[in-house]
Order: sequence, then C-alpha cells, then structure tokens
Amino acid sequence: MERITWDQYFMAQSHLLALRSTCTRLAVGATIVRDKRIIAGGYNGSIAGGAHCIDEGCYVIDNHCVRTIHAEMNAIIQCAKFGVPTEGAEIYVTHFPCLHCCKAIIQSGIRAVYYAQDYKNHPYALELFEQANILVKHVPFDRETLLLLQK
Repeated sequence: MERITWDQYFMAQSHLLALRSTCTRLAVGATIVRDKRIIAGGYNGSIAGGAHCIDEGCYVIDNHCVRTIHAEMNAIIQCAKFGVPTEGAEIYVTHFPCLHCCKAIIQSGIRAVYYAQDYKNHPYALELFEQANILVKHVPFDRETLLLLQK
C-alpha cells in the first residue's frame, strides 16, 4: 500500500475543512500542525452565531467580504481559546494567506506556511514572511492521492 506524504495529508485536511466554509466567494481551510500532529483547524466563515454569507449574502466593503473570519485566523484563535501554543508550529492553507493573516501567522510564532493555491499573493506578505524567517512553500494539492484510499 502506498502512503501519501505528510504535506499531502495535512493539505487534504485543509481541503476537507474548506468544505465547511460559509463564504460564497471562496472556500478556504487551514490546518495548524506541530510535530506531525494536528493542533487546530479552521475555515472561513462568520462569527459563532452570526449570519452566514450562504444565507444572507456576502457583506462586501472595498471588494472584500467583511462578514467572514479567515480560515487561518479561525485556526489561530482556536488555539488561543483552548490554550494550545502555536510557537514553532506549521500551517497548511488551501490558498495563499492575505496580508492580515500573514501578520497573524507571524505574530503567533508559526514557523512555516504551506499553501496549495496562489491567491492574490501580495509581495509585501512574502517580504514579511522572509523578514520573519518563515518558510513559505507552495504544495499543490493532488486530489489523485486520495484515490489511494480506494485500493
């Protein structure tokens, strides 16, 4: 039996989380990992108990939906809420993080960002990641690897 790589395993988790997204513009998932163990996950959606984009539409200001909390932020906040340290962890995200998430990732002590798809990759985000000495790696998600489960 052939096994998928760790990168593909954690990226698959992020894509699964993205299926819970309530944003109609873009479904994003994020998985925070430390020592090859998942410590948190998040997807982009509304605040707990709030109105969802799928129900009431996106609330767009300056071409950005402000109703949702990004997947990376949801995962980082989950760690904070439950007292799980993020220092030295890694994050797997379905899409390249926005500037705000980039800064939150840096401040949280996460040391590596793995993303599956380019999405408005801001040059300043790359510059900030480089200044913070954070590894940024494009890891395309290969859905074909999930077919291994059927063998």
